[in-house]
Amino acid sequence: MIDGESYLGRVMVRPLSKSGDVTLYLWPLRCLKAKFGGPTFGVDVNGEEIVRFDPHGARGHWHKGGYDKLGAGGSHVEFPEDVRDSRPQVEWSLAQLRDQTGSYLAEAGYADAAANLDPELIQAATDAILAHLESEGDLIPEAISKDLIAA
Repeated sequence: MIDGESYLGRVMVRPLSKSGDVTLYLWPLRCLKAKFGGPTFGVDVNGEEIVRFDPHGARGHWHKGGYDKLGAGGSHVEFPEDVRDSRPQVEWSLAQLRDQTGSYLAEAGYADAAANLDPELIQAATDAILAHLESEGDLIPEAISKDLIAA
């Protein structure tokens, strides 16, 4: 969490390894200081954030290489050119989590954590993201009414 930002909805955390050293988190609505936002989810290793996805529509992006280590600017990656809306960004991000988490962890220097990943837990966690977002509903109107996101 970043000072000055607001978060709406219930946070979800799921293990991606049987030992629990690798976890996936989801904030249903992260409201940035610049008055925009959307869901944010990512992968931590022992509490250190390594990969983060910010499917925020036109201003959406993601981070790899070690978010906590490199910072937002050093880890920033744009979504593919044809993935501009929030929902397709969520779907693209979940596919990356299912297919590339091990590579992303190893690339960031966490080969042991990558080796501990459990494909069944990854599938369950990515499925849980969609279910949790659905159960939380559309939080944008609440964020707008609280002046957390510009209308």
